[in-house]
Amino acid sequence: MRDIAEVPAVEVITTAAVHLMSAAAVKCGLAADEHADELKDLDEARKLITALAGFVTAAAPEIGSQHAGPLRDGLKSLQLAFREASPFPDAPGAGPGEKFTGPVYS
Repeated sequence: MRDIAEVPAVEVITTAAVHLMSAAAVKCGLAADEHADELKDLDEARKLITALAGFVTAAAPEIGSQHAGPLRDGLKSLQLAFREASPFPDAPGAGPGEKFTGPVYS
């Protein structure tokens, strides 16, 4: 195991973002599992996606577009998946994390 002092900041940031993305995907019901629907929890997904949006928005200038671009793409996919999974979708601009990213359209 590497000493945390040896790990570049961009790697720590992207790893944290990927963990938030993975958890949000599971909570949106996107788990690659036959029980994915049982794991769906949109309240929890909203919290994770909002945290991810704030994190990615704040980190983007520090990590550069080559790292931030894929994180933004993943975030947008989660925001759209959340809207699709919701029985009463939020209006564009009112969905999870959209106060940080702006409205998300398909």
